[in-house]
Amino acid sequence: MPSSAGYLISAIVVSVGLFFALWWILVSGGDEAPWLPAGLAASVVLLVALSAREVVMRRAWTRYLLENGIREGSSSRSRDGSRSQKKGMSASLHAAALRAIQKQSTAADRPGSTPEMHLDVAQLCHDYLASTDETMRSGGSSSEKGIALRAGQERVRALHRHHFLTWARAQSQLLTHDAQQRARTFDKIEMATRAIDCIDSALRIYPDETELNESRVAIGEFIASVKVAHWVELAERSAFKGHFRRAIDRYRDALFYLNQDVVKEEVRLAGTEKIEREIEKLKSRLRANSSPQQRRPEEADPNQN
Repeated sequence: MPSSAGYLISAIVVSVGLFFALWWILVSGGDEAPWLPAGLAASVVLLVALSAREVVMRRAWTRYLLENGIREGSSSRSRDGSRSQKKGMSASLHAAALRAIQKQSTAADRPGSTPEMHLDVAQLCHDYLASTDETMRSGGSSSEKGIALRAGQERVRALHRHHFLTWARAQSQLLTHDAQQRARTFDKIEMATRAIDCIDSALRIYPDETELNESRVAIGEFIASVKVAHWVELAERSAFKGHFRRAIDRYRDALFYLNQDVVKEEVRLAGTEKIEREIEKLKSRLRANSSPQQRRPEEADPNQN
């Protein structure tokens, strides 16, 4: 465990240093009350430092209980040879871990929480379920404590489902929104693919989530639309420059992505019809450009006569 005193001293030193630095800058600039903004900035830094330590240490202590505390308590109790003490210590550690998970779950459900907070709670739930399963398989708990462990597992399973699905939804929405704001096609597809990866990780555990399945289909349609728009834009550029054959090839590339299974049928039919019309126009222009070249030798004879 890191030193609390050392951390607090460091935070206070940084805050005091920031206060005097800002105070000196404001005094040099002629501010009439330099101590007010300097004190406010130093207070904010100190408050953030203390809050960050509280969050980090709470998570670290929970992980310690789940990953090390139970194991270390079991080894020391086995050396003592007291089976009753082993049961009591194991139950108390699990109870402490459960309380910590419920506390972090409440914090993650507050407005303004980040998707990472939900993922942290889901990971702690996974660790708790793994450790309690190991304890129950080893037979190191009485019937009453086994009932308590199973009851705790039911609560933790519900929390895991809630937080893991919340993380998948929130994270995929953030990534999809980020993809829509990107300018380059590659960046759009990369961010949207990461959103699908988040959803897939949740669907592997909870495959019957209708909302997640619908979100995955929607993101797949977005990726297909980005690819189609990319190739259509390249085709239009080629047609504008007079490269009709290249434009036709690029329109056909757009048709390839448009006819993927993720695209809705009505969208596919409407897009295919439009692109095929453009291809026919380009073919007509190709024939029109090639016809005068074929007639030119024939039209040269009357002029020569």
